[in-house]
Amino acid sequence: MRQDLVRVGFSEMKTRDEVDAVLSADKGTTLVVVNSVCGCAAGMMRPAVYMSLQGEKKPEVLTTVFAGQDLEATDRTREYLVGFPPSSPSVALFKDGDLVYFMERHLIEGRNTEDIANDLRTAYEEHC
Repeated sequence: MRQDLVRVGFSEMKTRDEVDAVLSADKGTTLVVVNSVCGCAAGMMRPAVYMSLQGEKKPEVLTTVFAGQDLEATDRTREYLVGFPPSSPSVALFKDGDLVYFMERHLIEGRNTEDIANDLRTAYEEHC
């Protein structure tokens, strides 16, 4: 499950310092995937994220934390997701250091990969 994202170009953030180094950047776009072992929602989210990146517009930095395994990194990432309760799996898009789009678990559960990917592509079109 971890390798599903790493295999397609995502870097893993496993510590608080790694999260700060990536998310405190104030230039460019960064996609953060909060991965999880949840079979249904995460099982649809991971391929949808990959599909969403096949267009011309996409985030410059691709990174991930794994909820339930990389606790320190996940907790620190959630501190950057101001205004949202903990949600895994989830997908966040940052632009110039600001959170500009957040797909919570309830927007992933029960949906097909194409619909999830289309929502992400729409966010990329607007912010990337």
